[in-house]
Amino acid sequence: MSKEINKDMTIGEIIRIDQGVIPILMETGMHCFGCPSAQGETLEEAAQVHMMDENDLSSLVGKINAYLATK
Repeated sequence: MSKEINKDMTIGEIIRIDQGVIPILMETGMHCFGCPSAQGETLEEAAQVHMMDENDLSSLVGKINAYLATK
């Protein structure tokens, strides 16, 4: 059974689910997976820092969940 992520999860939580999401984050310019603040920063907060709008964030969540569904 695959897990799903949401925008309220921290980057750290998402990476702990599956490190395979790191390249997906990097595609969007989020290289924060190694940053200490990633442990407490939600995906939504990181998206705001990286100037992503709600549509971009929704697309990113969908892309990560599509990847996780293949597991």
